[in-house]
Amino acid sequence: MLLGYNTNGFAHHDPYQAVELLAEIGYRSVALTLDHGPSNPYAADFYRNAKQMQQLLDRLGLRSVIETGARFLLDPRVKHEPTLVSADPAGRRRRVEFLCRAIDAAAQLRSDCVSLWAGVVRDDVGDEEVFQRLVEGLREVVDYASEREVTIGFEPEPGMAIDTMLRFEQLCARLERPQLCLTLDIGHLHCQGETPIAVQIRKFAPQLVNIHIEDMRAGVHEHLMFGEGEIDFPPVLAALAEVGYAGGVHVELSRHSHMAPEAAQRAFEFLSPLVR
Repeated sequence: MLLGYNTNGFAHHDPYQAVELLAEIGYRSVALTLDHGPSNPYAADFYRNAKQMQQLLDRLGLRSVIETGARFLLDPRVKHEPTLVSADPAGRRRRVEFLCRAIDAAAQLRSDCVSLWAGVVRDDVGDEEVFQRLVEGLREVVDYASEREVTIGFEPEPGMAIDTMLRFEQLCARLERPQLCLTLDIGHLHCQGETPIAVQIRKFAPQLVNIHIEDMRAGVHEHLMFGEGEIDFPPVLAALAEVGYAGGVHVELSRHSHMAPEAAQRAFEFLSPLVR
């Protein structure tokens, strides 16, 4: 496995400089969050910027994944909207188009996957309608990714339509796309009581394509610096090694951007002995 870091934790840095800093620290993979600035997939020069990023990653010998969790890229007023479960069909269409642009970026960068989630249900609608909206959009996204030879890693997220591993299994059964893979967030498992975490890793090992990691407390969805939460990390990393996971283990500390270089260094010093 490769220790990595999500650039959403470097929100105040130029993305290229962030990648350089992460390589200097010793990270071997980066989770690139598409957002405003050079990584904006709607910018006229985006594909030129993606080529520049590809060259930088190649020079530094870094792997990558593409992350699609920008807070206000599609809607400046409402966090993460629109999504695959939004009530407005035009909004859902915009999310699908954004995800297809992310897939194009992943193909350009030869990234391990595109990571995505369902979204928050904001209208009073039944579960069947929620699944119908999600499956309709996700099928199109997965099929487009397959055409571009890009892997999709779906992340269960607290508070969203697909929040638990059980809900993820239900989604997979309805989607009927066996190529859908899994982005597994270690903190989310602890937050929601889906423990022991090592058991979940072993169960879903065949679908694992991306790992998010941070500390967390039970019942509180707050990404914490390692040592500030409750997670026992040695068994987690041991389980990933046991199942032969060879992808990125990406630190996700988006609320630490004000101290990004320090946070990245501290996280590396905590995790690197466990990864080795």
